[in-house]
Order: sequence, then structure tokens, then C-alpha cells
Amino acid sequence: MNIPMPAPLAPPASVEFDAPWRWLRLGWADFRRNPGPGLFHGILLALFGWLLMFLARDEFWLLAGAFSGFLIVAPILTTGLYQVSRNCATGHCVGMQEVLNLWRSGDGRLVRFGLLLSLAGTGWVITSAALITLFAPEPIHNPTDFLRHVVLSRSSWLFEVWMLMGGLLAAPVFASSVVAIPMLVDTRVTVLQAVHTSWRAVATNPVVMGIWALAIMALTVLGMVTGLLGMVVTIPLLAHASWHAYRELTRA
Repeated sequence: MNIPMPAPLAPPASVEFDAPWRWLRLGWADFRRNPGPGLFHGILLALFGWLLMFLARDEFWLLAGAFSGFLIVAPILTTGLYQVSRNCATGHCVGMQEVLNLWRSGDGRLVRFGLLLSLAGTGWVITSAALITLFAPEPIHNPTDFLRHVVLSRSSWLFEVWMLMGGLLAAPVFASSVVAIPMLVDTRVTVLQAVHTSWRAVATNPVVMGIWALAIMALTVLGMVTGLLGMVVTIPLLAHASWHAYRELTRA
């Protein structure tokens, strides 16, 4: 795979408030132009989500953390779709072979970043499980228990604390990865350079990137409430859109 050597890193670009919708439109265009790899990724991740639901079907206290932890790691699992969008820009639609070549490249930077995300996801699974099992007034075995004893409970602030802790973890993970992962696919910058660029892009456009984070969250929830079927489409859509976000934010 021909990856260009890095040029001196330019300051991140300032983007308009409607940029997230433009990224989604461009991502949808890439998905429609070359749907095969996107559907493969979406189906694979939906199947993994169903596996998690099956394994933890009677222990929702574990499933809540495991599934949200899985979503933290998901961006590194869709790196092949950044390659698809990269080639779509030149009018060349790539297939799964090019995606597999990226996976088999053994790029140590992507491996290290994936391990860091895995550690963050594991940390959240442990934190979430500890919060729910230690502080829920009743055992949490299913979504109804979680809704009744955690979300709607008037006797404690457990749900608010659970959400706050999740947000405190998700925010730096988002800021570190939103630009960094596609940048690692596109250039030879180091992991530290990519993460630094990602943080600078978020700091330069805090409101827009907040809107983008909310859009990602909304589409993720949409994929989940459809029994994960929606993830077959929302996962590739967000991956392709994230590529265009990276390109615009870094002037690449």
C-alpha cells in the first residue's frame, strides 16, 4: 500500500457549523458508490453485538458496560473503510481484498492505537460493572431491571454518575481518535503526532466537534434500538463520514 511520507503538520482547519451534515452526505455517497466493504463491516460488527447480547443476556449489568466498551473500540475495526473512501476520491472503488491488505499490513501504529482503545474499553467495562453491581438497589439482570432500578430510580444518583463516568472516558477517547485513526491510515505520522493533531482539531472547533459527537451518538443509538440491524448501515456511514471529517479538518 502506497502511503505518503508526512509533510510538516499544518494547523487544523476551522469548519462551519453545518460541516457534520456535509460529512454525513459525503459518507453516504461513498457508501452508495461502493457498498460491499461497508456492508461487510456493518454485518460483522452487528453479529459481534448479537454475540455480546447472547453471552450476557441474563446479566445486563455486564452487557451495558461490554457493549459501550465495544463501541469505544469499533472505530479501529473500521479502518478498512477509510481506505475505501480514500480510493473513492480518485474514482477507484476498491473491494474487500484491499481492505484485507490493510488489515494484514501489520501497521504497528494501528496495532498500538487499537490496544490503547481496548484498554480504555476494558477499563470502562470494569468501571461500569462495579458501579451497577455495587450501587444498584436490586440485582440487574435484564434491560427492564436496568430501566427500573438505575435509569428511573429516585432513591439514588446512580444513572447520572454512570453517565458522567462514561462521558469522562468517552470525551478524551473521542478527542484522541476522531482525526487520529484515519490520519494513521493516510500518512506515516506517529501515533503521538496523530493524537496531537486530533486534539488540536477538536480544540479549534469545539462546538462543531461537539455536534459531530452528538451525531455519532444519535446514529449509534439508532443502530442499537433497531435490534442492531441499523448498525449494518450506520457503522459504514459513520466510518466513511469520519474520513471526510479528517480530510476537511486537516486540510489533507
